[in-house]
Amino acid sequence: MINLNHKQLNVYKKSVELVSEIYRLTENYPKAETFGLTSQMRRAAVSIPSNLSEGASRKSEKDRKRFYRISRSSLVELDTQLEISINLNYLNNNNTKKVEKLANEVFAMLSNMI
Repeated sequence: MINLNHKQLNVYKKSVELVSEIYRLTENYPKAETFGLTSQMRRAAVSIPSNLSEGASRKSEKDRKRFYRISRSSLVELDTQLEISINLNYLNNNNTKKVEKLANEVFAMLSNMI
């Protein structure tokens, strides 16, 4: 892997941790959700650190912030999918505490960067 500056950012580290937690949580989703909610949640989660990384590599502040906003939007999308998962009883408030904590921290950090 390339040793890049964005990998030292706490927001990057926490967003990568969030991705791992989402993969762990969605492991036991019903098979019927493999190409539905499971895939959607995983893609939204991966999009968070991916867009953060891409933004960090941009030279102009305007361009960087655009990618940080996309990253934050993916986090909001993921939050909606978590809520749907709870409503469908795929998850409950007990097994989402770590994800909620990480999501709130990442949201705050991204908002501060924007």
